[in-house]
Amino acid sequence: MRKIGITGGVGCGKSTVLDFLRGHTRCRILKSDEAARALEEPGGICYAPMIALLEEYRKPGDGILVPEKGGPFDRAEAARRIYRSAALRARVDALIHPAVIRFILQEMEAAEEEGVYDYFFLEAALLIENGFLKFVDEMWYIYCSEEIRRARLRASRGYSDDKMDAMMRAQLSDAEFRKYCDIVIDNSGTAASMERQVMDALGRNRRFRADTADRMA
Repeated sequence: MRKIGITGGVGCGKSTVLDFLRGHTRCRILKSDEAARALEEPGGICYAPMIALLEEYRKPGDGILVPEKGGPFDRAEAARRIYRSAALRARVDALIHPAVIRFILQEMEAAEEEGVYDYFFLEAALLIENGFLKFVDEMWYIYCSEEIRRARLRASRGYSDDKMDAMMRAQLSDAEFRKYCDIVIDNSGTAASMERQVMDALGRNRRFRADTADRMA
């Protein structure tokens, strides 16, 4: 089973690439953001510590963090508290990141033991920054021009220019993504163009399904 990291800037279309991979390979796909969210839900190992940490930074006028006893916390309220305190943000990162890494490694091991997958695709915008290079066999960079990324984010998420500016400043540059990644998939064009590039990348590994290869010939 080959472990491949999927990364790229916000709005580059990582999910679109993953949807294509899901339909054309025997793979297990894990998004690190979804892993983190699962760990923070009731019953997750980060749920109680996260609430305790957030409540330490409560100020007069703050909203209710947990509207329902034992229920999920209000993520908008949590984000407000984290945004205004760099100290809290650092402590949240110190809590969540190690737990996510442990979870991902456990999922990789479980997928390997199942013995039914050719690929394990791990997706996150911050794979490189969070040190995941050492956990994958290769890294793919999903590239898209900034102009198209901004248009997508306006249309799909309603983001303002200021919000997009802040998010893009916080992520690696195009040059840095290319420096650390083995494969570049240009997702600025048509779906067919992206799919051909993905199939080419899979073909180098010679591990995609024979019936898929026949259809794409």
